[in-house]
Amino acid sequence: MAKLPDVYVGKRLFVGEGRPIALGIGPAEIRGSAYIEGPTITGTPAFPNVWAGAMFAPVTNSESPTPLIPGALCTGIHNPYSVAVVGSTALMGPVDTNNRINVGTHLIAQGHVISNCGAHVLAAKKNFDIPHPSIKGWRLRHTCPEAPTNDVYIRGKVKNKKTIALPSYWKDFVHKDSITVSLTPIGAHQDIIVKRIDDDYIHLQANGGIPIHCYYHVFAERKDGEKLIPEYEGNSPADYPGNNDQYSISGYHYDRRD
Repeated sequence: MAKLPDVYVGKRLFVGEGRPIALGIGPAEIRGSAYIEGPTITGTPAFPNVWAGAMFAPVTNSESPTPLIPGALCTGIHNPYSVAVVGSTALMGPVDTNNRINVGTHLIAQGHVISNCGAHVLAAKKNFDIPHPSIKGWRLRHTCPEAPTNDVYIRGKVKNKKTIALPSYWKDFVHKDSITVSLTPIGAHQDIIVKRIDDDYIHLQANGGIPIHCYYHVFAERKDGEKLIPEYEGNSPADYPGNNDQYSISGYHYDRRD
């Protein structure tokens, strides 16, 4: 095995037999591009098998100014990211992250994004993470159950009180007339009713002034978007008659409509 000093490639670098069209042909050849038939390992040769076309491990070169943090390929700062990217990233297949990926702007994956070595498939959970509707500079994240409406809910227990406090942001976030309340008495029948609902509280009343002790479950429908159309004619989610941009559908990718 020969060891070489610095090697400069003026146009394109090819390792293997492939000649990818994406790197240009003839006058369209892209200077400074490279194709590696693969697979490749960057950092510590810690992979026992071929897990992907490109595999990243901790930096081991002592000449690198990058801090050597175990389990990470880092930027020049003390943040243990597995992969650090400035700008958008497009991924053609699954992403399996055993540590962290830091992306400067957007991460676009045509396959599933899998973390914790396969234990957490992000597409399987229908979450939302949005700017907080009531507090500037904050964000709001919920994970939702399955329903034919875009619902949110709260649940809990009331003891020796006559009110259920609603989240402060609900007045800006849900249709007030969509709020429904389920009450389950604890210990004894109390004939509890919902007396009224305002922006901040659900007011309760028990027969004869009995101290209230109950569980509650409160649902309401979000108002920050169009109403969900639960049933529609079609062969795939692409046929949805509403605004598909507002939804992330498990097992379906909007950039590949086949």
